[in-house]
Amino acid sequence: MSNTQAATRMTEGPIAGQMIRFALPLFIGNLFQQLYNTADALIVGNLIGSEALAAVSATGTLVFLLVSLFAGIASGAGVVVSRYFGARDPDRMRAAIHTVLALDLMTAALLTLIGTTLTPAILRLMGTPADVMARSTAYIRIYFAGSLGLVLYNSCRGIMQAVGDSRHPLYYLVTSSVINVFLDLLLIGVFHMDVEGAALATILAQFVSVILCLRRLMTTTEEYRVRLREIRCDWQMLKLIVQYGLPAGLQNSVIAIANVVVQANINAFGTMAVAGCGAYGKIEGFAFLPITSFTIALTTFVGQNLGGREYERAKKGAGFGVICAILLSETIGLLTWLGAPVLIRAFTQEPEAIAFGVGKARICSLFYCLLAASHGLSAVLRGAGKAVIPMVSMLSFWCVVRVAILHFAVPVYQSINTVNWVYPITWALSTVFLAIYFFRADWLHSFERQN
Repeated sequence: MSNTQAATRMTEGPIAGQMIRFALPLFIGNLFQQLYNTADALIVGNLIGSEALAAVSATGTLVFLLVSLFAGIASGAGVVVSRYFGARDPDRMRAAIHTVLALDLMTAALLTLIGTTLTPAILRLMGTPADVMARSTAYIRIYFAGSLGLVLYNSCRGIMQAVGDSRHPLYYLVTSSVINVFLDLLLIGVFHMDVEGAALATILAQFVSVILCLRRLMTTTEEYRVRLREIRCDWQMLKLIVQYGLPAGLQNSVIAIANVVVQANINAFGTMAVAGCGAYGKIEGFAFLPITSFTIALTTFVGQNLGGREYERAKKGAGFGVICAILLSETIGLLTWLGAPVLIRAFTQEPEAIAFGVGKARICSLFYCLLAASHGLSAVLRGAGKAVIPMVSMLSFWCVVRVAILHFAVPVYQSINTVNWVYPITWALSTVFLAIYFFRADWLHSFERQN
């Protein structure tokens, strides 16, 4: 395949076929990413034990907390790049690309500092069980030592996806996934490393994908080619990137804080609860795959078409993408509900941990359609440059309401099912709010008004 065939303008051609062709490589790529994340858990849980699985699981919300702010800002870059790509404005597009790469270098250094120094204090605040504290701390410190690879990969992948290239990120993700699993087996199975081996395998595989992404972006003949000497902050572009990305980053960070509260409530039920719910979290990641695939496709599609002033096309594509995400995720939810005992047992053989995991699956899985609707509508609005609206929705319902339920209901009922029910309840509330805005507000002309 030649370099000139990679980028795809989504402002013309059949909407359904074009969006599916764009989303399918994203789905496969996300599947591989989830598979190697799951491989980490399977290898850790089966070769080291349930306590090691609990140690890794206990760090999940902390990882999301520290990464989400910067990932959200990077998503703002994707909106800006897709906008100028759709508007056929290569100069501004290149300025946005090089600005986000400069921003990555600064934020990766900050993320490494925060992640390696504050981890023990944050884990203690989360109420991480004492018997897994040392392992959790060791895992997270190694993980965040590789922050540069994590941040750069997300941005490079976002740049390629913003111009309609979802295939190359797929190739690189598959490669890094295979390397990650190989290193897991080598470091843990052969060299008998503890959870540090899983963390090291992850960051080494991440750097391989970064090298492949940068090589692609620096050698392409397309107008989005990266040149090292041009990596600097264009203040106008930085302002736009932050304007579109900061609400998403703040939203994700505050949601992550709320999830830290959720995790603390799970921790209170003991190590087996942490292990079982952590195993379910890996399974839920698979249900999230169609949502992630179509939300990225939606943001890119809407951004390009509104940049090119194809308003009716943007509206039709938004509806198609949201519906596809809902149908696919609910199908997976039904399969998860039916297969929960077998799926959880793949991660741990502890009967108590299995019971906790199955209990959470049986409550949450039937409501995946609400999760898909909420994220799909948010993706459309972010692609239109209306990132504040999803932020308000998520902060109100996924944070304030979620924490309030936990604060008042858990002491009364003293059941982990109370913790599990906060998810579908808050998914439903945010979906209703976003749907009302989607159908009643004029989000189609947001870029035009900004100009």
